[in-house]
Amino acid sequence: MPVHALPRILAVEVVSPHVLRLEFTDGTIRTIDLAPMLRGPLYGALADFDQFKLVTIDPIAGTVMWPNGADFDPETLYHWPNYREQLFTRARSW
Repeated sequence: MPVHALPRILAVEVVSPHVLRLEFTDGTIRTIDLAPMLRGPLYGALADFDQFKLVTIDPIAGTVMWPNGADFDPETLYHWPNYREQLFTRARSW
């Protein structure tokens, strides 16, 4: 059975407060508004735009990360339309 590698994030751009534009190695582009996710002790700090815009690409995991240790699973970001509502619901309990 062949193993399909998940595309990695090639580029990240902050396009507005709490919104990232991600380009994956297979050419897929996602614009993701993370505002509903920015709650709780880890992700809540990113509600501060000065902190949010410090996003970088983790060279090992191939996903986005912030200096406070927050990150998002690359599969979740790649398949964002499939996971978005479930994650927003979960974040409300943080």
